[in-house]
Amino acid sequence: MADKGEEQRRATPAATPSAAPSVVPPATPAGPAAEPPVPPARPLDSIDRDILRILRTDGRASIRSVAERVHVSRANAYARINRLVEDGVIRGFGARVDHERAGQGASAYITLKIVQNSWRTVREQLQALPGATHIALVSGDFDVLLLVHTPDNRALRELVLTRIQSIPEVLSTRTLLVFEETDLGPRPDRPAELA
Repeated sequence: MADKGEEQRRATPAATPSAAPSVVPPATPAGPAAEPPVPPARPLDSIDRDILRILRTDGRASIRSVAERVHVSRANAYARINRLVEDGVIRGFGARVDHERAGQGASAYITLKIVQNSWRTVREQLQALPGATHIALVSGDFDVLLLVHTPDNRALRELVLTRIQSIPEVLSTRTLLVFEETDLGPRPDRPAELA
């Protein structure tokens, strides 16, 4: 999908044709917009890894089932899962969705070039977009990679041309349509992960 103005930079004081933006997190002391520091995660042992493997395969597994499968008491399994959540190792529980069957028939990866040091601002705005499912700050020819799912190409076009390109810190975009996708989530028949 060709975006209007694709590969053209917007006229902003921070961007000049001779200087490609690079994204470097600002080295400023913690302020009101700074993210709270995350304490370091405690080391994981083999039981923790087994619990993660089980929950990645089946996020609805009961504490009792997890405890039985890793050969610990329910209280121990409960405490370990809580610790993994508190440490930020487990960021949440959710469902793997077939987006097409859920009415989101158009999917695309969108690459963005952004103004230097604007990652946090841009990330907040991208997180608020309908259908945004993955956002990554990356190195290379562009700065941000965004995965979106929309009902159809018209909604995708509106999302890119109206919502994303109106973000002042976004210098350019490129849209890559997804023709087919496969979720590579953990499955019992795949080799062990997190070993």
